[in-house]
Amino acid sequence: MADMSVPADLTAITLPDDLTADIERAGYYPALVADVVRAAVGTEEVRSHLVHQETTFDQDSVRRHITVFVRTDTRLVIAHADDFVDHLVTDASREVATATTECIPLSAVRGVMLTHVTENPSEYVPGSLGREMTLTIGWGAVSRVDLLPGQCSDPDCEGGDHGYEGTIAADDIGLRISAEAEGRAALDRAIEFARDLSSSIGR
Repeated sequence: MADMSVPADLTAITLPDDLTADIERAGYYPALVADVVRAAVGTEEVRSHLVHQETTFDQDSVRRHITVFVRTDTRLVIAHADDFVDHLVTDASREVATATTECIPLSAVRGVMLTHVTENPSEYVPGSLGREMTLTIGWGAVSRVDLLPGQCSDPDCEGGDHGYEGTIAADDIGLRISAEAEGRAALDRAIEFARDLSSSIGR
C-alpha cells in the first residue's frame, strides 16, 4: 500500500519561506535540494532547520557540498547533496550530483555536541561564543570498530597471541561553521538550531 502521507506531487508540499530562502542562498542546485527535502519531510510541519554549504578542494578538482537539517515534531531529517565524480565519464562538461536523505526519530538522537573555538580567550567578550564552532549530532546508526593486536604488560613476555583490543565509536555527522568564512549570522543560526534540537531530544 502506498504511503499517503507524502503526496506524489512534490509541489503540493510547502516548505517554510525561510528554509526555501536559505536553500536558494546556498546556491547548490536549489530546486533539486528543495525537492529532496520535500520528499523526506512530507506533510510534517518544519519546526527548525539549518542549511550549510561547503566547498572542498581535492587535488585538481573542486567539490561542493550542502547539508540540510530539518526538525519536525517527531524526526530529524538530514539531506546531503554533493558533486558526484564518475571516473568512467569522459565528458568533463557533464555534471552529476547525488542527494541522500536520512530520517531519524528524535527519540533516537543520542546527543548534540557543540565545540566552540575562541581566539584570545583572555579577552573573551561575554555572549559572543567565539567566531567558530563545530556542531556534531550523534544517533548511533553506524558504528566503527577499531581493532589492534593486544598488548602484554609483562616486560619478560617473549611473544604469543594476546588477542585483540578494540574500541567501538559511532560515526556521527559534524559541521564546521566559521563566522570568518560564512558570516556571524550563519554561526548564530547554527547555535540556535543546536539549542532547539537539544531541547527536543530525550523526552
